[in-house]
Amino acid sequence: MARRTTGPAPALAAVGDTPLTALAGCGPKVAEKLAARGMTCLQDLWLQLPRQYEDRTRLTPIRALQPGVAAQVEGRVEAVERGFRYRPMLRVAIGDGSQATLVLRFFHFRAAQVAQFQPGARVRCYGTPRPGLHGLEIVHPSYQVLGAAAGDELGDALDPVYPAVEGIGPVSLRRLIGLALDRLPDDESLELLPDALREPLRLPSLRKALLTVHRPPRDADVAALLAGTHPAQRRLALEELLAHHLSLRRQRMAQQAHAAPVLADTGLAARLRDDLPFRLTGAQQRVFDEILLDLARPSPMLRLVQGDVGSGKTVVAAMAAMVAVAGGKQAALMAPTELLAEQHLANLRGWLEPLGIPIAWLAGKVTGKARAQVLAQVASGEAPMVVGTHALMQEGVVFHDLALAIIDEQHRFGVHQRLALRDKGVGGGDGPGAIVPHQLVMTATPIPRTLAMSAYADLDVSSIDELPPGRTPVQTVALSSERRPELVERIRVACAQGRQAYWICTLIDEPEEGDKPGAAMNGASMKIEAQAAQTTFEALSAQLPELGIGLVHGRMKPAEKQATMAAFKAGRIDLLVATTVIEVGVDVANASLMIIENAERLGLAQLHQLRGRVGRGSAESSCVLLYRSPLSMLARQRLETMRETSDGFVIAEKDLELRGPGELLGTRQTGLAEFRLADLVRDADLLPQVHALAEQLLVDAPDTADRIVARWVGSAVRYAGA
Repeated sequence: MARRTTGPAPALAAVGDTPLTALAGCGPKVAEKLAARGMTCLQDLWLQLPRQYEDRTRLTPIRALQPGVAAQVEGRVEAVERGFRYRPMLRVAIGDGSQATLVLRFFHFRAAQVAQFQPGARVRCYGTPRPGLHGLEIVHPSYQVLGAAAGDELGDALDPVYPAVEGIGPVSLRRLIGLALDRLPDDESLELLPDALREPLRLPSLRKALLTVHRPPRDADVAALLAGTHPAQRRLALEELLAHHLSLRRQRMAQQAHAAPVLADTGLAARLRDDLPFRLTGAQQRVFDEILLDLARPSPMLRLVQGDVGSGKTVVAAMAAMVAVAGGKQAALMAPTELLAEQHLANLRGWLEPLGIPIAWLAGKVTGKARAQVLAQVASGEAPMVVGTHALMQEGVVFHDLALAIIDEQHRFGVHQRLALRDKGVGGGDGPGAIVPHQLVMTATPIPRTLAMSAYADLDVSSIDELPPGRTPVQTVALSSERRPELVERIRVACAQGRQAYWICTLIDEPEEGDKPGAAMNGASMKIEAQAAQTTFEALSAQLPELGIGLVHGRMKPAEKQATMAAFKAGRIDLLVATTVIEVGVDVANASLMIIENAERLGLAQLHQLRGRVGRGSAESSCVLLYRSPLSMLARQRLETMRETSDGFVIAEKDLELRGPGELLGTRQTGLAEFRLADLVRDADLLPQVHALAEQLLVDAPDTADRIVARWVGSAVRYAGA
């Protein structure tokens, strides 16, 4: 197809790029406050979308008010009470002749406000009623005192409520956005999506969508607007998702323009596979074959390998590393914690050293002469395989010829950290003549399909969706903390049978009295408690004196942690009390019982990771989720999901539904989950259309694709190579 561009861009640029200081009332100080929130031109205000709406187009009789349902009412002042109990308070009772009274309560007020509320004065107010001592009341409503004849007109559109901007009041912000909307170009000038692509979707034009979202008419579907499912919002969400997808695709294309070493399997990977004490699963072999195809290309591999806990990702990564080593080059494996990195080191030494492949170890605790020796081996190429933590990315680390960078638990690293490892390639990453290493990133937290389609458009995604034979399902139960004594006896029995157990806590020390969570004003908030690991260790040591009990937490010195973990793995410790530091990287086949204290405090992904520490042998294993009542609805849903399924992919989808994309993505890409309007869960059905539009635009109208990215993403930094 021939490339083409759309014509209206200059008009858009001329209007949309107009500085905000062109608006009446937007002086340098106001503009500075808006700029601090990323708003510098008219287009930024057009896309500053409401987060909710207030319906002031109608009046609700006081007798018809419902607790928790926002409404606008009008009435006359019947009584005013100004008092001071615990703090200043103003109470204004109004009635509308419907034999019902509404109390307006203010805690912050001025004397001039009190003077406004004279008995008989007509007041119109908006807010959310709640039960009070004398019927329904609204705390700090927005209101106006009406004149004798004026002020009867109701609004003809819903009032938008915008995200707060520090230093600018909501009324001022709404006025500025209104002024910006008055300068919206016509449909033809504003639209970037070609008609041929937009019309089949039966969505309004961008101009109509913006005006509807900012100024919903009186007959608008309020429920749809509040749910984010109105056609106007869908139109904006489509373009926003398209912009983010195009941004990642553009960055991916730029990364693919770099050169990478061409690697071929010369048989070393096959030797490793044949020497393993187990057979690869079909899923492992399939993913390795996908990696082989990537490594054989002259452009850098950018592949994410996801698999459930224990699915065998490390073996696949080791085989990929052998392809690089067989080609006379180096491979590096980086993990976010020393505990996990040491686990990888132990596994790789067991697999690779019999093949004559030396492995260098580089972490923060490797210092002095030992560190200098490792650095020399890495720089000379004497060490073809390097394992470590973020220490691998430090300036003093120079590789002889890094061809493959393997990053485990990739979401735990910041973007810049991963780019720093990529830049260890020949020539320093982006410089002239640079050879960029292939990148293989792994995660034991399966990525929901929705996220993989959008947030990871810059990566090829492979899934190891099959567990090795012999892995036993883990039975999961949720118990109230009141049944804790039963668990102590259960541990006693399990350990007497030669098994080992974990007891996971969410805090290291008991908080000081003044720091305890749950100190709530008026005692209204639910008190949150967490049993500390240190206290639990002491209590269990007293209750189970016949057992060897160990303690591991993040504040211990690395040598202490390593010694305790080695003793647990060797069977010298029966019960390990730990914080979530053992979430990943611990593999003790004899451990068959996992108890997670205060399970209601943890997210689904973390609970699933912890559960994955047991069931790694042939013995029947159990996971007990110990919770404190009362449970929130969200916590109850999480625990029910854990009881119902052990499929990490199902759990990931549920986690996305419950938490949204922000927390799941972690630090993967700055700003990636900060959509203005789009929601990856709610708008997941738009993603196939987004992908099709992106492919067509990149071929037919690449300039238009760039303008769509600029409109929604702007100058936000993207790191597709990370």
